[in-house]
Amino acid sequence: MIVHTTPLEGLLILEPKVHKDDRGYFFESYNKQVFEQATSFATNFVQDNQARSVKNVLRGLHYQNNPTAQTKLLRVLEGGIWDVVVDIRKNSKTYGQWYGVELTAENKLQFLVPKGFAHGYSVLTDTAEVFYKCDNLYDKSTEGGVYYADPSLNIDWKVDMNLALVSEKDKAQPLLKDSNSQF
Repeated sequence: MIVHTTPLEGLLILEPKVHKDDRGYFFESYNKQVFEQATSFATNFVQDNQARSVKNVLRGLHYQNNPTAQTKLLRVLEGGIWDVVVDIRKNSKTYGQWYGVELTAENKLQFLVPKGFAHGYSVLTDTAEVFYKCDNLYDKSTEGGVYYADPSLNIDWKVDMNLALVSEKDKAQPLLKDSNSQF
């Protein structure tokens, strides 16, 4: 596995070793020992989530506060997404900065999103199926969010915002400066 760092501390892109031949391909999508050695990040994933969305869907920006904050390991099983995170760690030198990466079924990249980041994505293809592991169970009482179109963030979602399909809940999220982030 190749580990790519990003400008936001702790945020990693993982590139698995893919074995291809005339029959297709094989890769190990997760191995706790290899993951921990490659990333120096020890975690115990306890929940898997999967979402299927159509083109122009925009989900986010979501997070959970402590004590049930989540680290996520994301990948795409079908199609492609533009995956975005915002650093919501108030004492971080990159607080309020965002980073995006294209995850596709073809590139097989995985995105490691630690606690302290708000997360969201937009769908770039006709459909996309996203799979992710979490190291804490979902807890509605600790959930939080940031408005996806917060002008202070100026996120490029890589979709026509006039066509974006956004939930009412995500449209009502607060600006970063008004969020309930406890990081």
